[in-house]
Amino acid sequence: MTKAGESGKQDSDHVSDVDQYIVKDPERFALNLARMIEEAGKAASAWAGPREKGEVRDTAAEPMADMVKTFSKVTEYWLSDPSRALEAQTRLFAGYLNIWGNAINRVGSGERQDGSVQPDPRDKRFSDPEWGKNAFFDFLKQAYLVTSRWAGDLVENAEGLDEHTRHKASFYVKQISNAISPSNFILTNPELFRETVASSGENLVRGMKMLAEDIAAGKGDLKVRQSDYSRFEIGKNIAITPGKVVGRSDIAEIIQYAPATEKVLKRPLLICPPWINKFYILDLNPDKSFIRWAVEQGHTVFVISWVNPDKSHGTKGWEAYIREGLQYGLNTIEASTGEKEVNAIGYCVGGTLLAAALSLMAQEGDDRIRSVTLFTTQVDFTHAGDLKVFVDEDQVAAVERSMNEKGYLDGTKMATAFNMLRSGDLIWPYVVNNYMRGKDPLPFDLLYWNADSTRMGAANHSYYLRNCYLDNTLSQGTMELAGHTLSLADIKIPVYNLATKEDHIAPARSVFVGCQYFGGDVDFVMAGSGHISGVVNPPDRQKYQYWTNGKPVGDFDQWVAHATETAGSWWPHWHAWITAKDKTMVKARKPGKGVKTLGDAPGSYVRVRV
Repeated sequence: MTKAGESGKQDSDHVSDVDQYIVKDPERFALNLARMIEEAGKAASAWAGPREKGEVRDTAAEPMADMVKTFSKVTEYWLSDPSRALEAQTRLFAGYLNIWGNAINRVGSGERQDGSVQPDPRDKRFSDPEWGKNAFFDFLKQAYLVTSRWAGDLVENAEGLDEHTRHKASFYVKQISNAISPSNFILTNPELFRETVASSGENLVRGMKMLAEDIAAGKGDLKVRQSDYSRFEIGKNIAITPGKVVGRSDIAEIIQYAPATEKVLKRPLLICPPWINKFYILDLNPDKSFIRWAVEQGHTVFVISWVNPDKSHGTKGWEAYIREGLQYGLNTIEASTGEKEVNAIGYCVGGTLLAAALSLMAQEGDDRIRSVTLFTTQVDFTHAGDLKVFVDEDQVAAVERSMNEKGYLDGTKMATAFNMLRSGDLIWPYVVNNYMRGKDPLPFDLLYWNADSTRMGAANHSYYLRNCYLDNTLSQGTMELAGHTLSLADIKIPVYNLATKEDHIAPARSVFVGCQYFGGDVDFVMAGSGHISGVVNPPDRQKYQYWTNGKPVGDFDQWVAHATETAGSWWPHWHAWITAKDKTMVKARKPGKGVKTLGDAPGSYVRVRV
């Protein structure tokens, strides 16, 4: 038996204080509820106004129809056999009965039972102690976990589904599960409940005010703020590596960065970033800037800054992006430095474009690029990850119909798709923090960049979706471009192919598989972390690691199992690789020597917001 004092302490560790959930000032609470309703009305007006004016046309029915169609195929499997349906229902009810039994036992003993359902330790949604101490919230948590896991199992165990349908169903289940989590609602989240009671509802007033502001900022669509954007300004405290705009075409500005060393590598470095995001992910701030670091290592760095397209760019396809972007950049480098031999980097879809361009240029006899580095780039899309959920004939056709009306896809549409890939990290925590807790998000340069979305030109985006995600023509040797049928086997120059271990956009397995299609030597490197943090990882931070293991042949899992792990950044490894190709040094080149400068870096195209 325990002593009285010990028993009291034990009870206090496991029993919730109900008083913290009781409103202390009903009048003040009622007043704040009225103010909240007023702010909610402003949010509704911000949403309805653009629709009444015809400025926004809702297209939610199309993705909703796809989700219903996908789930109907899963449902068909389970309901086609009565015994199978009974088995599925029995498993769910058994889970509920287990929770109910634990709750009954807990009422009698005051202790949480060992058989209770618990979240993954990494799941931050249920970190508040009240999820375990308070019987009501513990019950809600367990019921949610049982239901969401059961739904995931239904998809996983449904036989006869093609892999694309199973992938979509699993993705949609995850989105719904994240959305209906009890952590997302005031009355079912103990932390939100306490804050609402403690502030007499003032958090809800602030939250509704922010909701109205964010709908207005999205011009009728909710644009969830992920950072305090007021703390950043391009060219002031973000994207500030010194340089000049030395070329400007209809779709690209070419930036040359000022040297930081007396001698530089003879071969200049041309960076081709994705047009889906802005280039300054590689120049966030001096401490995290790959561009600045490369300049400090003696590279003469040129970067393509893509235009944020409008209706006039609607017919610009991949050939235009190659001619007026990549090859225009090469022409500018030659005019500025006199050099014809160039090292090139492509990031994400910028790397996919660069790979297609290299194949085209090989057939046309343009051999100015002498080595290529690809950051998290897919050239084969067999294992392309969750983005494939959004790509089938019906969905691509729907996107094309939407784009053809304006000549482009709104940047918020693409940003939403990317955020949905990690909705548990990039959507719901901010919904809770902003609109329920009424708190401004913290300033974070990476999330400022993430929110600085770009539009997608219609012809460009349609070509990308169809040839890469839908038909996978680049790796199959059937991509048609500028009158040529492209083959990656024509790319004989050295390739440094960087993947990241936790990439949800260009999975490491997908990058690895793509290595086999190049016609020359490929060095495959896998960095720790994900699509952004794994790339933007300066050596001084001493974070993460990277893996090397010779040539990327055979099975990906076997390659990883036998790879050598090196702590820290892969940047020095890449620099050693590229200097081994040609370490000739020349006197440093200043921007504007052979061409007219058109303004300071980071230029004008990058400042255009949607």
